Amino acid sequence: MAKLQFDLVTPVALLRSGPVHMVVVPGVEGDFGVLAGHAPVLSVLRPGEIHVYAEPGAEFERIPVDGGLAEVNERSLTILTGDIERANS
Repeated sequence: MAKLQFDLVTPVALLRSGPVHMVVVPGVEGDFGVLAGHAPVLSVLRPGEIHVYAEPGAEFERIPVDGGLAEVNERSLTILTGDIERANS
């Protein structure tokens, strides 16, 4: 199964970069999941949690965000957000 390139960027640093199975993102119009092959989307994020699934069926990693912007294309997801603190599930 194809992997999705996921990049999490803050004004201070690139916090995460690498292949994942799926990411669930807190969009302002509702949560949405992103897999490899997703249609291009640009979405504003609301405060909430990003859920990162490294592999199918795996426990997800929780990453709190205070809002931001998500850019999706068929191969990657880039999230631009403010300074965040990582929290694990």
